[in-house]
Amino acid sequence: MPRVVLITGANSGVGFELVRLIAEKGHTVYLGARNEESGQEAVRILHAEGLNTVKLILIDVTKPSSISSAKETIEIVEGKLDVLVNNAGICKIDENQSALGPDMDVVREILDTNFFGAIETTVAFIPLLRKSTEKSPVILNVASALASNTQSQLDGRNKFVGYRASKVALNSYTIALAMELKDEGFKVNSVTPGLTATKLTKGNGQPVRDGGLAMLPWALLGSDGPTGKFFGSDGRELAW
Repeated sequence: MPRVVLITGANSGVGFELVRLIAEKGHTVYLGARNEESGQEAVRILHAEGLNTVKLILIDVTKPSSISSAKETIEIVEGKLDVLVNNAGICKIDENQSALGPDMDVVREILDTNFFGAIETTVAFIPLLRKSTEKSPVILNVASALASNTQSQLDGRNKFVGYRASKVALNSYTIALAMELKDEGFKVNSVTPGLTATKLTKGNGQPVRDGGLAMLPWALLGSDGPTGKFFGSDGRELAW
């Protein structure tokens, strides 16, 4: 049965590729974008490929009014939501910061999008997810290998202080959310697509399609799937 899916920050990069992959399977996908022009261009590309189940939804996860408006639009048109993918994220100029000398304005901006924005979006859409006709509504939080505190200790690199902290915090929220929603049948997980060649990574990493394919099974998880877990791009569970 076709699902109704919302992916935030999806006008480019891995989010855009995930929209394409899910639409290829016949599902209705709301492509979340902050900017109307770039969002319309992204949708135009996918419609040209015959993926006419893709719809643009304007949503800025740092603005509660924008989140609320997007929720109301989807509620009016669809009456429910089956899958929420919290993909919107920024890194900014965070790569050279140390733990002792971070630019706090940058750190706050990163957390505002990557962490607080994901929470506010999730809370706003919970009522629509509860109206899902699926046995197990899905919430997928897009993480990073840097979100593993265990791995961070092993690799010994002290970079991306704000970005790392934002994704660690998002993983913590994933655990809490999964615990609260477990009895309702929700599937709530974090997944890293792996280092993927996008604007965020300055073109470094694997092809974008590979990153999308790494997230696809977790976005379309069935009722027999896990919840409250953190998965790598190879499908294996990662240490928190």
